[in-house]
Amino acid sequence: MVAKAERLKIRSVRVRAVAAPMRRPLATSTGAVTVAPLLLLDLQTDGGITGRAYLFAIGRQNLRPIAAVVEIMAEMLKGDPVAPFEIERKLRSKHTLLGVHNIVLFAMAGIDMCAWDALGQALGQPVVRLLGGSPRPVLAYNSKGLGIQPLRALVREAEELAAEGFSAVKLRLGRPKAEDDLAALRAVRKAIGTGMTLMVDFNQGLSVAEAVRRGRMIDEAGGVHWIEEPIRADDFAGCAKVAREVATPVQIGENFMGPEQMAQAIAAGCCDYVMPDAQRIGGVTGWMRAAALAQGAGLEMSSHLFAEASAQLLPVTPTCHWLEYVDWADPVLKEPPELRNGHVLCPSRPGLGMDWDEKAVKKYAA
Repeated sequence: MVAKAERLKIRSVRVRAVAAPMRRPLATSTGAVTVAPLLLLDLQTDGGITGRAYLFAIGRQNLRPIAAVVEIMAEMLKGDPVAPFEIERKLRSKHTLLGVHNIVLFAMAGIDMCAWDALGQALGQPVVRLLGGSPRPVLAYNSKGLGIQPLRALVREAEELAAEGFSAVKLRLGRPKAEDDLAALRAVRKAIGTGMTLMVDFNQGLSVAEAVRRGRMIDEAGGVHWIEEPIRADDFAGCAKVAREVATPVQIGENFMGPEQMAQAIAAGCCDYVMPDAQRIGGVTGWMRAAALAQGAGLEMSSHLFAEASAQLLPVTPTCHWLEYVDWADPVLKEPPELRNGHVLCPSRPGLGMDWDEKAVKKYAA
């Protein structure tokens, strides 16, 4: 089996776009998501093994350019061994002058996750074992809803999410008036009870001054586990000011463009927790580097989206905190992530444990 993995070479990467329906469309302070535009990647090898991963394009208009970058990279890698670190080194070298950010990094991350998936399949092991860990349940919070909406609908949704068995939920804030945010916070807290953990997310919707003002209001209200992305994601100096002025912990990281930017954020002292996104941090390879940074800084590390990959990565993260659970890819997966008692179960299937429901892929083709 090991010899088979050593000989495995990349033949091609197939890219398909789908618009997966969302059970709960999500409205945030900076935009709404009503369907999940996904790119499904199939890294095909000369050994008959196919490594799979998906990318989240945020909007349908982004599917085509991201797919084009993936296809260009696939041509560069044709005939290369399925060796994730070597693949990353080559792609970074080829894109140094352009810059390894945004959709360039997205494409690299997708290929990286595919390569780890293929390698796991070749070795007959889940990715978590390749990384030195073992499959175990990961504590998750329910992030499928609680967007910006009228209070009555918000309370009803909070009660429904609380009934799904999770011990934590996340509420989106960032309404035009701070008082309306506070009313939403109080209504959700009353609906879910004091026994559940509550996070809030501003989705970068505030100025620094307003983030401090609303953060202090949240401090007074109490009972909030973290305040997520209160201001523009790349304003580390501004976020450091918010973190200093507000008692409730500040969480950022879903927009870290690679481990390098995470290192800059940690150096700036701009957050209390970190939550990298597998797509933006650089896939499995980038995640492991980020996990080492978090351990060195003593920062608890959570995940953003990508529950399937995150369930394999958080068990080998020394400062493992929370897995963000959304079900946006479920409509096109043969076996969506399994939930039990507020945890996402790490599958013991080889690789990342994902396979496509081809009928659904055809149905939701974008």
